[in-house]
Amino acid sequence: VGIWGGSYGGLLTALALARNSDVFAAGADLHGVHDWTFQSRGRFDPEWRYERGDLDSARTVAWASSPDASIATWKSPVILIQGDDDRNVYFHETVDLARRLDKAGVHYEELVIPDEIHGFLRWHSWLTADSAATAFLAKQLGGRGLDR
Repeated sequence: VGIWGGSYGGLLTALALARNSDVFAAGADLHGVHDWTFQSRGRFDPEWRYERGDLDSARTVAWASSPDASIATWKSPVILIQGDDDRNVYFHETVDLARRLDKAGVHYEELVIPDEIHGFLRWHSWLTADSAATAFLAKQLGGRGLDR
């Protein structure tokens, strides 16, 4: 089974691949969140707004809810697609995930779309991203079911 999604769908794609590579053979992750502790830093600051135990608990839950926390079980190939001017999901999320996947020996490909934001503004950017995702999934899944 292949899986793809963007934004929160990218998060779910990454979670599926990280936690269930036995079910999901490949995925296309478009500008997904990969580390809730990084994405949520602004929500946890300033620290004085939280009781110490609440802040520690929130950070623990944020990490456990992140695909990055399950890199050790991620085996399925993925294509990571993101605009480098994304202001909703920091571009660093994709860079960091790529480094983690590389270190874990997981096959990945990257497509960085220059001067593009989270919800791509240009038609050509969508065409490029969708074409790359489709081609990647077709290659990884042997083209089964993608010819319709």
